[in-house]
Amino acid sequence: MSAPLDRRNFLGQATAALATAATAAPLVLSSATPAGAAPDKPRKIRKAVKYSMVGGDAPLVEKFKMLKEVGFEGIDMDKPADHAEVLKAMDASGLKVHGVVDYVHWAKPLSHPDAQVRAEGLEGLKTSLRDCKAYGGDTVLLVVGICNKEISYADAYQRSQAEIRKALPLAGELGIKIAFENVWNMMLLSPLEMARFIDEFESPLVGAYFDVGNIVNYGWPEHWIRTLGKRIMKLDIKEYSRGLRDKQGPYAGFGAELGEGDCDWPAVLKALDEIGYTGWGTAEVRGGDKARLAEISMRMDKILH
Repeated sequence: MSAPLDRRNFLGQATAALATAATAAPLVLSSATPAGAAPDKPRKIRKAVKYSMVGGDAPLVEKFKMLKEVGFEGIDMDKPADHAEVLKAMDASGLKVHGVVDYVHWAKPLSHPDAQVRAEGLEGLKTSLRDCKAYGGDTVLLVVGICNKEISYADAYQRSQAEIRKALPLAGELGIKIAFENVWNMMLLSPLEMARFIDEFESPLVGAYFDVGNIVNYGWPEHWIRTLGKRIMKLDIKEYSRGLRDKQGPYAGFGAELGEGDCDWPAVLKALDEIGYTGWGTAEVRGGDKARLAEISMRMDKILH
């Protein structure tokens, strides 16, 4: 296992690693399909939504049935729910809970300078792992930490890795993987760095939960996909408009509807084919009632196939 970095050598090692990567072979796994080659089998991206996107006060079983009716196969649980109700809704609808989003990673980041806050964040991660096992899912989405003026990049990097390692024995016992999402947390700002962060665990229990839309503000999703390669466990599907960003501010860019922003979906799909990705694509956009969710399902069909 790689030795932990101290603050003194962090920047030097990171610079050397990136310089080496820039002159070496592309940072992809040998099992990925070569660039430009046809995938081994037809693309299969299974459509899902985040639980918080489903509006209304209907019982959970009715919400799950509705999602199935409008074309979704799965759901990613991003807030706590009663286990028995979720299992009943799954059985009645045929909808699959494929994963859980860590419930506290923003409020209790694993990079926090207070050890008590980190401990609470770790317990939140463990709770999410147990819930995912109860639902029959296979991943917990995790924001690894937050870097800001008070939390240095090197400290955030070290602390978050140390806390995640504490959760790996439970993840292994339960058979649940921890998938790191690329978000606007001022950490893991390049695909080379995210690949390195994952690889340093030397564990098949960690990987990437790649959010397509989150990258468009400062990069190109297809580049990240090719670099992360087989490290990508799942996808979040959202859109982003640089035009809305320029007029109204950074977060306004997420107001674009799927297929109407600056995500180059044909290029994204080509890159996914090249790495042989098949699996879940979960919408993370403005939700609502049945009509709105049916529209999201239709838009996903148009951009993903």
